[in-house]
Amino acid sequence: MNISFKQNWLKKTWWKYTDREKYKLYKFQLQHANDYDKISKFATEDKGLTLNKILEDLNDSNEINLAHSGNAGDIIYSLPVVKRLHQITSMPVNFMLKLNEPMEVMTGYTHPLGKVMLDEPMANNLKELLSSQSYINKTVIYEDQDVHLDLSLFRESGMDLSKGNIARWNFYTTGINADLSEPWLNAEPRMEFSDSIVLARSSRYNNPLINYSFLSDFKNIVFVGVRSEYERMKEIISTLEWYPVNNFLEMAQVIMGSKLFIGNQSFPFSVAEGLKALRILEVFPMLPNVMPEGRNGYDFYFQKHFEYLVTSIMSGN
Repeated sequence: MNISFKQNWLKKTWWKYTDREKYKLYKFQLQHANDYDKISKFATEDKGLTLNKILEDLNDSNEINLAHSGNAGDIIYSLPVVKRLHQITSMPVNFMLKLNEPMEVMTGYTHPLGKVMLDEPMANNLKELLSSQSYINKTVIYEDQDVHLDLSLFRESGMDLSKGNIARWNFYTTGINADLSEPWLNAEPRMEFSDSIVLARSSRYNNPLINYSFLSDFKNIVFVGVRSEYERMKEIISTLEWYPVNNFLEMAQVIMGSKLFIGNQSFPFSVAEGLKALRILEVFPMLPNVMPEGRNGYDFYFQKHFEYLVTSIMSGN
């Protein structure tokens, strides 16, 4: 289809009243052209990077500096490319966190950080988890250092970020592909949670078809997340207990040690996905851009499948 479509207000108005089929085709072609305008510009300006370009820009540096300004979950989902880059080059990789980039929050929703993607407290929570990964040399706050790869480049690409798989977004802007069936996070399991269902559910991305109250029939249900989210879920699951983690490395250890993790499309699930812990994802039908890949991963749209998955896993079937 031709994406260099030109608008013609006169024809549109004429067809609207004289030929509904041509009018509908015009509207379709216009929408198609608008959708492709940004991604076409990204390609024309050749903003996408390649491994050769990244290495060429190192100059005399013997380390690779990466930066990310996005949400905590986006940062975790960028790590497969970070890990693969280290594997290919065998070079030290430094991860730099850019603070206070503005964020648009969908009408009717709130975000724990207000209207920024990443603030200093959130970055500090991330540092220990990121730096504990063998393929990351160090994690620091960005302060005008040289950057060889910006992992937030996908936001300029024009890609439809409302669907697909967040973990692949950086594949498309770097050409570096990783095996998403393999773990990209590592954490020592906290074995005191080995008989627990660990749960996290943010106030955003709630599937309206889903009710968690049946989990009250299970013992050892532990919530990781902020207090307000816990209190809301406590009203639904009478047996729910809250475990306030000190940082995201501890969260990873709790999830890794659990018998089962259940989450929606929020940060804790990105951690469970990176660990390849036994996990179940609540899919948000309006924005299905998270996908479990590899072993131990399950997801659901409907209540009966949710209940079946939990019951089967907890009974060992």
